[in-house]
Parts: sequence; C-alpha cells; structure tokens
Amino acid sequence: MSLKAPSPPAESGRGRGGRAPRPVSRRSGLARLGPLPWIAPVILLILAVVVWPVVELVRTSFLNISISGKVRGSAGTDKFKKLFEESDFGAVLTWTVVWTVVVVTVTMLLSLALAQLFNQKFPGRRYVRWALIAPWAASVLMTAIGFKWMLNQTAGVLNTLMLDLGLIDSSKDWLGKAETAWPWMMGVAVFVSLPFTTYTLLAGLQTIPQDVYEASRIDGASPWQTYRHITLPMLRPAFLVGVVINLINVFNSFPIIWAMTQGGPGYDTSTSMVFMYKLKETDIGESAAMSVVNFLMVVVLVLIFLKVSRWNEED
Repeated sequence: MSLKAPSPPAESGRGRGGRAPRPVSRRSGLARLGPLPWIAPVILLILAVVVWPVVELVRTSFLNISISGKVRGSAGTDKFKKLFEESDFGAVLTWTVVWTVVVVTVTMLLSLALAQLFNQKFPGRRYVRWALIAPWAASVLMTAIGFKWMLNQTAGVLNTLMLDLGLIDSSKDWLGKAETAWPWMMGVAVFVSLPFTTYTLLAGLQTIPQDVYEASRIDGASPWQTYRHITLPMLRPAFLVGVVINLINVFNSFPIIWAMTQGGPGYDTSTSMVFMYKLKETDIGESAAMSVVNFLMVVVLVLIFLKVSRWNEED
C-alpha cells in the first residue's frame, strides 16, 4: 500500500486557479460620496432660491418685455442705457448709499452701547431685554405704518403733542418733504434693526472669558484701555456679522420707505429698491436692469467693508 505525500497547503489569499480574491470594500456606495448626501439638499436649495433667480434676472434685463409680460425679443443693452440716462438715477444711487451707511453706522453704535448695558447686572435686566425684542417681533411694515400715522399732518400724535406744548405754530407734513422724511425713515430703520444687532453683539460679549478682564485689572489697565484692547478686539467676529447682515438688510429695505412715503414726492425719498419697483410700472426690462445694478452694488458694498475691516486677518 503506497502512501501519497500530503499536498502542500494553499497559499493564503489565493482562491481557485491561484488568483487572489478581490478585496472587499469596507465602505458602502453611499459612504463613498462623503458629505455630499448631507449637503446636497442645501446646494439644491441655493441653486433654486439664489442662483436661478439671479440668472433669470440678468436674462430679463436683456429682453424687451411688454407690461403684460410678453417677451418681444432681445433688447441688447438698451435697457441699461435707458436706465443710466434716467434723470433721477444718480440722485437715487447717492441717497441709497447715504441711507445704507447712516442707518448701519447708527445701528451699530447704538447696539454696541445697548449690548454693553445689557451685559451688566442691574434690577429688571431680564424685562428690559424682553422689551427690546418687541420691534424685532413686530412686522416691519406694521411698524412703518404706525410711524406714518404718528407723523400724520392732521391726526398725528406728534403734531398734536407739539401743538399742545407750543413747540410749533401749525401742523407740519413731516413726510411730505425729503429733508424731514429722510431722518424719520432712517430713525424707523434703526429702530427695527436694533434688536437683532444688539443681541448679536451681546452674544459676542458673553463669550469673552472673565479671566481676561481679571488679568487686565491686575495689570492696572484702565476701563477704557480694557475696552479698547480686550473687549473690542474679541468682539470683532460678532461685530463683523452684525455689519454685513445690516448692510444687506438696510440696502434692500423696501417696506419702510414704501409704507411711509412710497418714494415720493417724485423720487426724492426713493432708494434704488423703490426706484426699481416704480420702474416696473412702465418698463419691466429696465426694472430688471435696475435689479442687476442693485445686486452689484450690495456685493460691492460688502466687499469694500470686508476689505477695509480685514475680516480674515488675526489681530
């Protein structure tokens, strides 16, 4: 009886025919996509809400469209030429920049003071904080209409009060002239912008460690030196957020001006947003061209501020 020599063991990792088996992937097909499945809805939303309207807006500005909305062919750059030749175009752009800069500057300064106050402990602080939310919770349009009635020439409470106190001899039409209407509209814009900005800065103040203030007191720094060299630099991220959001919101502010003066008399109290809205009554293509200019202007304003503020540089 002959004995056969035992066959050598198969090499590890070898299958039939001596071929190495394919490595089994530990990641499923979905995992290979990484974070794409999670951010895809956001990307689609941005494309639908932001990118597509901008593309349509630019396309419309080069079309000849009737008041009824019927496209009558391409207009080339005629709508932009017509817009730039408008007699009120330069004044409207100037007032838009003045409106935006003044409202944002006053809002940031007042919000900085209020945030500093609310960061201190005092009796009734909680209720004062709640009271500041009221202008934010109320509709901007409703607030503007309320101020419009308060400033009414015949039945407004302001004229009635000033007449009773002998401050004026006769009722004034506060919103009938640009020189008096602009300050009131700016005041309303600041009023409705304060809550968000104040709470943004307050949140930034509350993230500053108290140990830093303790160290500054030990080093003998004065309150002004502490505020200038510690509070303001560490508040910079929250401050930048407040300024950028306010720049966009104030520039695009429409309800306040439309509810209080409708941009009149004429275009004397119109910003570029109101001017654009009025143009649609006569020429939709020209109104679209004004919208493109508005979009570019707000982008330029934000970029100028970010450049001046050096937002991506560490102190």
